[in-house]
Amino acid sequence: MEKDRVYEDLSLIQRRATVVAASIGIILLLIGLVCWKIQILDHGKYWALSEANRFRESVIAAPRGLIKDRNEVILADYTPSFRASIIRENCRDLDVSIENIARLLAIAPAELRLRIEKYASLPAFQPIVVKDNLDLREVSRIESRRLEFPELIVENDPRRFYPFGSLAAHVIGYLQEVNPEELKGGTFKGKMLGDLVGRTGVEREYETQLTGVNGRLTEIVDSQGRPRGQAARVEPAAGGDLGLTLDFDIQKKASELLEGREGAIIVMDPRNGDVLALASYPTYDPNKFITRFTPQEWMDLMSRPDHPLENRVIRGQYSPGSIFKLTMAAGGLKFGAIAESTTFYCPGFGQFYGRPFACWKAGGHGALNLTGAIQNSCNVYFYNVGRRLGVDRIAEAAESLGLGEEKTGIDLPGEKGGIIPSEAWSQSERKSPWYPGETISVAIGQGPVLVTPVQVAVHTAILANRGKRVVPRLLQAGGLREGPAGAAAGEDSRPGAIPAGIYETVVNGMWRCVNEGGTGKGADVDGFDVCGKTGSTQIIGRETAERLGRKIMPHSWFTGFAPRDNPRVVVTVLVEFGGMGGATAAPLAREIFALYKEKYD
Repeated sequence: MEKDRVYEDLSLIQRRATVVAASIGIILLLIGLVCWKIQILDHGKYWALSEANRFRESVIAAPRGLIKDRNEVILADYTPSFRASIIRENCRDLDVSIENIARLLAIAPAELRLRIEKYASLPAFQPIVVKDNLDLREVSRIESRRLEFPELIVENDPRRFYPFGSLAAHVIGYLQEVNPEELKGGTFKGKMLGDLVGRTGVEREYETQLTGVNGRLTEIVDSQGRPRGQAARVEPAAGGDLGLTLDFDIQKKASELLEGREGAIIVMDPRNGDVLALASYPTYDPNKFITRFTPQEWMDLMSRPDHPLENRVIRGQYSPGSIFKLTMAAGGLKFGAIAESTTFYCPGFGQFYGRPFACWKAGGHGALNLTGAIQNSCNVYFYNVGRRLGVDRIAEAAESLGLGEEKTGIDLPGEKGGIIPSEAWSQSERKSPWYPGETISVAIGQGPVLVTPVQVAVHTAILANRGKRVVPRLLQAGGLREGPAGAAAGEDSRPGAIPAGIYETVVNGMWRCVNEGGTGKGADVDGFDVCGKTGSTQIIGRETAERLGRKIMPHSWFTGFAPRDNPRVVVTVLVEFGGMGGATAAPLAREIFALYKEKYD
C-alpha cells in the first residue's frame, strides 16, 4: 500500500512536469512568433518608426503672392516671421505644459488653454499655433530650452504685411486663421492649423492664386530631439502675384476725401471697367488681423455702429435720390412719354392723385424742357415723367441701365444688388398692390428704390459709353503673375434696351448740370468737359424730423464722367448724411477729376 502511494506521487509529479514543460514550450513558441512578426512580418513598420525617431519633418511655409497696383506699387507684401506651436502628442502632462509655456511666452494661461481646446478634435500630432510674430529673444529662449519643452517648436512663418495700412482695405481684404470646421469640411484644401486665409476682398476672391505651395524640411535629430543636420529640403513656392487696376494716387486721394465721413467713392474707366479707386469709410487696418484680435477687441469691432468692415461701395444699399432722374429721362424718351423738347412748368410743387409733391426749390423753376430739368434737377418735371411712364416701365428702363437686383459682377466677394420696384415686386414682397401715388416718389429716386454705389458707377458708364455696358474689374487683364491663368471680364456683350440716339440727349443734360450753372457746377474742372448729376436722398420725412425736434441731413450723391466725348473716367461719390449733393459730393468728385486730368490727360 505504501508502494502504491509512492507510484501515485511519482505519476502526479510526472503529469505536473509535463504540464509545466508544455506551458514553457507554448510560451517560447509565442515569444518566437512575436519575434518573427516583429523582425520579419512587421520589419517595414518598425523600421519606419525607428527612422522617425532619427528624423523630424517640418513644414516650410510658402509666402502669399504680392498684390500691386497698376503701376507696380506694392499694396500687400510679406515679411519674415516666426511662430511658436505646441504638439500635444509630445506633452507629458498637458496641464503642466500649458502653465509652463504660458510663463515662457508671457501668455495668459486661460487664453492659451482656450486656444488649444479650440483644436481639441484634431490629431494630437498636428502643431497648434500658440504665439505668432515672435521676436528674436523669444525664438532664442525657446530654442535654448528645447529639452525642457519637447512639445514646443518654432516654425518659419512669412507674415502678410500691408505697407499702407488702411488704404484700399476694402479692396484688398483681410486674412484670418482657418478654423477646424473648414479644415474638416475641405473648404481650404491643403491648409493646416495656424494658416491664414483670405476672408474678404481680393485676398478672398483670388485665394487660390495667391496661395503658394509649402516646402518640407527633414532634419536628423538625436535621441533627445536636438537637430544634428538636414536629411532633405524641398523649397516652398511663393503664391502668384496679383496686378490690380487700382491707381495708388487716385486711391489715396479718394480715401483722404472720405476721411472723417461715412461714405463711398468708386472711380472707373468706362472703356474697359478698370476700377482705378474704390474707397469705403470708415475703414480698418488689415494688419491688425495678422496679429490677431483678443475676443474683446473683435466684439468691439463688430459692434461698432458705423460698420468699418462693411464695403459700402458693393454692399451699401441707398436710395439714389435725384441721380435716378437720368434713368427717368432715358426711360421717358425710350417709351415716348416725353421728347427732348417736352416742357413742364414748375411752381415749386406738383399736384398728383389728390396731394401736393414738393420741388426742392420752393419758388419753383418755371418752364423747363428735358435737358433743363436735368441741369436744375427739377422734381416737378420728373414727377410728370413718372406719372406718364408708370412704375413697370420705369423698372424696365432702370434694369436696362444696370440698376435693380442684378449685381454688376465686380470681382469682389459679397456684392449686393439693389431694388427697383414694380407692380409684381409689390405683390411678391409686400403682399399688397402698387399705388399710383408711390410712382411719383419713385420718379425722383425715393420710395422703395435702392442702389449700390458700384451699380451707379456702371449705370453712369453705360450713359458715358452711349449704351455699351462694362463689368467693373479689379484684376488687370493678364494681371496674374506666376500663378494660374485668369481674367476678369471687361465689356459685357448684352445689348442695351435704350435706343442709341437717346443717350446724347441725357448726356447733354448732364453736361449742362456741371458746365452751365446747374446743381453739379461744383464738379467742374476747366478744360475737362465733366458731365454729371447730383442727388440728395431724404432719410426721413419732414413730419418725422419735426417730431424728433432735429434735422437729419440727406445723403449726398454725385455721379459723372469726363470728358464728354470719348470718356475715360467715371466718378461716383456718396456721403452719408452729407447734405445737398451739389454742396458736398460734387466738390469731392471735382478733386478726383482734377487729379485724373493731371495724371493722364
